[in-house]
Parts: sequence; C-alpha cells; structure tokens
Amino acid sequence: MSGLRRALISLLLLTCACQAIQLPLPATPAPTPSRPTPAAVADAPTRGEAGVADEGLLTALYERVAPAVVAISVYAAPGDTMGQKRGSGFLMDAMGHIVTNAHVIRDADRLEVVFHDGRIAPAALRGADGASDLALLQVDAAAVAGLSSLVLADSDALRPGQRVVVIGNPFGLNNSMTQGIISATGRQLPPALLTDAGLPQGFSNPAVLQLDARISSGNSGGPVVNARGEVIGVATAIRSAGGGFQGVGFAVPANTLRRVAPELIERGSVRYAWLGISTQREEDGFSVAALVEALGLTTNKGVLIDRVHRDSPAQLAGLRGGSERVMLRGVEVCAGGDIIVAINDHFVNNLDELLAWLVSYGRPGDEVTLLVVRGEETLELSLSLGARPRPGDDLAPADCADGP
Repeated sequence: MSGLRRALISLLLLTCACQAIQLPLPATPAPTPSRPTPAAVADAPTRGEAGVADEGLLTALYERVAPAVVAISVYAAPGDTMGQKRGSGFLMDAMGHIVTNAHVIRDADRLEVVFHDGRIAPAALRGADGASDLALLQVDAAAVAGLSSLVLADSDALRPGQRVVVIGNPFGLNNSMTQGIISATGRQLPPALLTDAGLPQGFSNPAVLQLDARISSGNSGGPVVNARGEVIGVATAIRSAGGGFQGVGFAVPANTLRRVAPELIERGSVRYAWLGISTQREEDGFSVAALVEALGLTTNKGVLIDRVHRDSPAQLAGLRGGSERVMLRGVEVCAGGDIIVAINDHFVNNLDELLAWLVSYGRPGDEVTLLVVRGEETLELSLSLGARPRPGDDLAPADCADGP
C-alpha cells in the first residue's frame, strides 16, 4: 500500500472515532470564538460545594439552638393509669421559663426537665392555655445559668416556602432535628380535638402554621425555628389518618406565644376577646368570595355574620345577623347579615384573619372600631370586646327569623 493511501485511511478512521465519542454528549453547540464562555461560570460553586455550605448552615443552626431545647418528663399521680410521658420544650428567658404544649403537661402530678447536657431539674407549672395549646413551666434560674434563651420571630411575616427546622425529642430520642418548609399559614385548628374536650365548642386556634417537617410523638412543645435560629412557632400536632406522620404538621405561631406568655406568667390562664357572632365555615365553601353571586353581596372579602349571640358585645354594638333563611349547597344559611371588613383599621379577608387579630391584639374590655358593610352602606361601629365564654355558659345565638 502506498504512503498516500495509508495516510488517507488513517485520516478517515480518526474522523469516525471522533464522531463516535461525541454521540452521548448533549447536543449543545460548542462555544464560538465570538461568544466565549464567561469566566464567572468556571468560578461558580459546584452542586457539591453548595451542598456542603447548606450542611454547614444546618449544623451551625443546630449547635446554636439545641442547648436551649429540653425534654419534659411528665409523671402521673400514684395509681393514675397515665404513667409517664414525654414531650419537648425550650427556654424562653433567663428566669427559667420554659415553653411547651398544654396537652403535654395535662393531668401531670410531677414535672421534670432534662437539659441538653443531661442535667435534670424539677419544674413547676406556671400556667396552661388549652385554646392555644401552650403552657409555661419554670425551673430555678440557677439551672439555666449560662444558657441562651431562644428569640421569637414575627410570625405574621412568614410565607409558604420558607425553610423551617424542628428540634425536639421524638420517641424519647433527645435533641433530634428535622427540616422542611412552611406549607401554609393561617390554618385553624379546633383546640378541643388537640387539648381539652371541655373547652367551649366553636372556637379555633387561628393563624396556625402548616409544615412538612417531620413531627412525631415527643416533638410536641419543641421549637420550630427559621434559618436564623429564631422561633417561628411551637410544634403542636400532626394530621394523620393512622397516627403516623404523613407530611402535614402544625405549629402554634410565635406571635400567639408572645401574646399568651405574659398572662400565663401573671395569672396562670388567658382571657380572650369575644365579639359574639357566628358564621358559616369558610372551608365548606361559604366564604364571602364564594357567596358574592349567590347572595348578591357588595364585597368579596370580610366576615359574613350568620347570627348574633344575645346580649353579646356584637348585639350591644348594633351588629346584625341574617334575617332570611336560604338553602345553599344543601345547608341552611341565614342571609342578609353584616359583613365585617376591618377592625381598628386592620382589614380582614376572612374569619381566620379576624380571629388571629383578636387573639394577638384584642383584650376583653378594649374598645375597637369595626368597619362594616351592610347592603349598599359602609358603616363604622364602636364595640367593647367581651371575654370568651367558658364551658357551661349560654351561647345561644338570636334566631334567624328574629331579623336584625
């Protein structure tokens, strides 16, 4: 074979080999001389480097928060079948106040706190509030000397998608950490299902946070913190058909704790503001926005009053419930009532937002101003907030047929 022929065959084989090597690669054109690859791309952190940085953030967060998290041992009285149970809590201040859930310490005869380093201290119950599912314990200040208490965040500023971390003692495994995101804000939980069946029916714990971070038995009362280590809520419950975690957990928001804690310290219980109105459940499709067309409403936001309780602050202030019975979606609705759209210049889109404002900022005896839509009119009505009724109080609303 001549030298020229051998050279042509070698060149052909080399070309074929190059094509075969390039076949599995993405069909992305190579950079041309006129558009070179920017140098910044070569300097960008790799996915592995980003993961290491994220891991370092979580490790630092745990090391900062975990020393303030405690396990709570709850002992029943001798002969009580409850035996011993455990929950979680966290240090709120240098005076030894520790936050946990009301359902954790219910029926307790004796309480102990187990610290991060294994020390054990007796704890006294300062107060519990079944409506918010919050309780405050206290240990001797000397027991928390040198420990940093946790800082409360502004839970009203939270948005779905923000990262959260839960630290607690699931199944008795001290100082365990899970992470996730805020799935939703503004949930309502009926406290009677979580804490105390003796609470008045019809009242909910508003503005509750929904999380996808794992919450298990023993996590109750532990802190839910943001990426800065600030407490955004207190782990309180899961929603589950079979008792296991299925991706839906709940936390009482930090602003509820901020409002409840001083009263628990001062008097051991909490007094909530009350208007004295009833309304249809919005989650059943009876929000103002859903009823605009069916009832000819003049606004699509606010709280539509179904009925007003007799001798309540709402009735004394002149608020009106409905006066016409209407069947909607197979349910009898008392139509024609006032729509509350704002309280003290704070606009509310729905009942949960109104309840959240009352829980966070309202006190029995406070004078407030309601902005009310009544048919085609917009009115301002002054109202003196009452105290939420207790079990056994008469909560009968005015009948729909009674009219305004």
